[in-house]
Amino acid sequence: MLDYDREADAYDATRGGVPRAEAAAAAVLGLVPDRARTLLDIGCGTGLVTERLRRPGLRVLGCDGSYGMARKAAGRIGGFVVLGDVTRLPLHDAAVDAVSAVWLLHLVPRSEAAVAEAARVLRPGGVFVTTVDKDAGHDVDSDIDTVLRPHRSFAAASDRADRIERYAAAHGLRPTGGAEFTGHGQGRTPRGAATALSAGRFRSWFTDPHGATARALAGRLALLPGQDTRRPDPSYTLRAFRKEG
Repeated sequence: MLDYDREADAYDATRGGVPRAEAAAAAVLGLVPDRARTLLDIGCGTGLVTERLRRPGLRVLGCDGSYGMARKAAGRIGGFVVLGDVTRLPLHDAAVDAVSAVWLLHLVPRSEAAVAEAARVLRPGGVFVTTVDKDAGHDVDSDIDTVLRPHRSFAAASDRADRIERYAAAHGLRPTGGAEFTGHGQGRTPRGAATALSAGRFRSWFTDPHGATARALAGRLALLPGQDTRRPDPSYTLRAFRKEG
């Protein structure tokens, strides 16, 4: 797991920057009803997406568990950022009209608790919008994926769509739509994938990050053509859920 306090200043440059953030924000806003007046972006990170979740009449708040990230976000969206655990949000019940969680739940082992908290702070009729299947979205059927796919398993992913839908239903949230958007700047290169694999990344789906299999796969990736040529960008999936009542 990254040290997000230390990564805050350099984080955006390694995550697709503004184009990726704009695509995410536009897709989220497309699922937030026009009547919404307050939106809480949980796991807001540096606020790069959060500051773009704006439209007339909508007040946007951010929440993140990392002081470094929250400080960065506060610089972007003003004083409307709180430091807090997404599984224990520092808000009253029925406090906001919408909650968004972009690239968050795959990092939260207790993702049901985060979904439950989103439901708690939503007003009746409010909407929870979240990315699902984040890691699976990086399989773009490239030659890199051909090498890695036999060793992938997303069965335990904490943001698996069917799992999030089940949690949502258990906490009074019903499906109300979905969308997809492009992860601009996140296409992988063979060299980058090999380096990440050798460094023990991909822990969410690869069960042997430092073993012989990882070394063998990194070796196969090193033989692919265009070592520094990015493969297609991933496509991310959003799901929206409406609170009953």
